[in-house]
Parts: sequence; C-alpha cells; structure tokens
Amino acid sequence: MIEIKSFTFNAFSENTYVLYDESKECVVIDPGCSHEAEELELTQFISDNHLKPIRLLNTHCHIDHILGNKFVADTYGLSLEANENEEDNVKRADTYAAMFGLGSLDTISISKFLKEGDTIGFGHSKLEVLFTPGHSPGHVIFYDPIQKIMIGGDVLFRESIGRTDLPGGSYHTLIQSIQNKLFTLDDDIVVYPGHGPETTIGYEKQYNPFLQEALS
Repeated sequence: MIEIKSFTFNAFSENTYVLYDESKECVVIDPGCSHEAEELELTQFISDNHLKPIRLLNTHCHIDHILGNKFVADTYGLSLEANENEEDNVKRADTYAAMFGLGSLDTISISKFLKEGDTIGFGHSKLEVLFTPGHSPGHVIFYDPIQKIMIGGDVLFRESIGRTDLPGGSYHTLIQSIQNKLFTLDDDIVVYPGHGPETTIGYEKQYNPFLQEALS
C-alpha cells in the first residue's frame, strides 16, 4: 500500500511529495526544498523511515517545483524524469530564480522523458502517467487507480485550477485536460495538488467555481 508524505516548501508554498510502500523504496515528486532547513526536513524523514529513494519525478518544471531537484539527485544518485515538453522550463529556471530574488539556480536536465501511458514502478507499487498540459506544456500527473490517489501538480486545486498566464500555458488546453483526463476518473479519487490541501474529483465537479461555467 502506498503511503504519502507531503511537505510544504519555499516561498511559493509548494507541495513536495514522498511516496513509499512496505518495501521501503520511494519516489520523490516535485522537490521544492529551497534552503538547508527544508533539505534537512526532507532527508530526515527519508532517513527516519529507512526509505530508499529510487526515482526523482516532476509533474512539471516551473521553478517552485524544481528548486530541490539537484539536491535530491546529488544526495541519492538519481536522474530527473519529466515530460520532454518541460525542457524549456528547465532552461528558463535560472532567469526566473533571479526575478524572484532566489539567486543563481543550479538546475539539472531531464534524463528520462515521461509520456502518457508510462508506468512508474517502485517497491510493490505502480503509478500511471497521464498527460495533462495547460498549466505548462508538458505537465503530467501520477495516478494509482487501485488505491485511488493522484499526485496532480498544478492542474486542479481545491476550488481552483492552475494558472495559464506563464509561457506555454493555455486556458483552453487546461480545461480540456481536466474535462477529458481528470473528470473521467472516479469521483472518490483523492487529488494531492502542487499547492494547498488535497481534494477529490467529485468535490471539484460539484464545487469548483472555475469549472462550473467552463464545463457546463
């Protein structure tokens, strides 16, 4: 059974996730740790629970989701996995870091490209990859249809949706991703988003004000 540990990191209040099971193998998704204290919080949890990180995953590569990529990669000997359409965001990261007063950002490149239909395996567990562009051009989510959990990045939030005014964003494409990929799933799927508290597919169908008109 997959266990989920969430951390809220950096000035953007980004959610970083560690997923693990009884095998003690784990994956780190969207590490946003931006300074030593946050790095220690992440590594301490992994150490205290005797976990073995085997994969480093990004839902997308906006700066708030990749601040800890190099740290995690270097600490655990991992390479980055994300969709190939996120390469431009990785290249822009240093520029955005300067804009937000974060100084120079030492980024790492995507080593393995993830696409729709891929399976992320760790321990005794598997996650399915769904391609959900709109917030960013190469956004993906990680989904377990059996345990009914989803690491959703910045597509769908509790009573909100991802912004689409950044380079490569598209409101129409985002709505299509929500309608055709997320809202075709069971209502009791728990969504763990890139910011804010978790929600469910059913709750957002009923109460998300950004989707009532768009999907009516």
